[in-house]
Amino acid sequence: MIPVTLRTQTVETHKGQLSLPGGAREPQDSDFAQTALRETCEELGIPENVLEIWGALTPLFIPPSRFCVHPYVGYASGVLALRPDPNEVAEVIEVPLQHLLDPATRQVETHVRGNQRFQVPFYRVASHKIWGATAMILGEFLALLSTAQGSGGRSA
Repeated sequence: MIPVTLRTQTVETHKGQLSLPGGAREPQDSDFAQTALRETCEELGIPENVLEIWGALTPLFIPPSRFCVHPYVGYASGVLALRPDPNEVAEVIEVPLQHLLDPATRQVETHVRGNQRFQVPFYRVASHKIWGATAMILGEFLALLSTAQGSGGRSA
């Protein structure tokens, strides 16, 4: 299960959008991995000591917020009791990994901005669309996972 959050309308940026847990690095964070653990704990109530960091994904610049995201993949065994922070998280959508791996889940729609038309890929999860940076991060993770499974690596 991958927890995807629907951001509240009161957060500073990306109001009402779907995202993965995360946020800004703070002075007490020793590195970006520590930031990822702290933010996951703050947003979802998952204690840092139950998460195992598997590794980093490619940093990604988000133009609208002018923020560079340093994504990490973490793993927790067993069932987690999520306690989302109501100031940041309006809803948690628990997405089964198998759902994201199903090719039918990945779709594309056309957006128009001015005179330009462009294709926007997204993952369909019930009535939700996971797009933008969140879809890019998930896409990289799924590609790495598929490669690892194909070469006999650990699977989730």
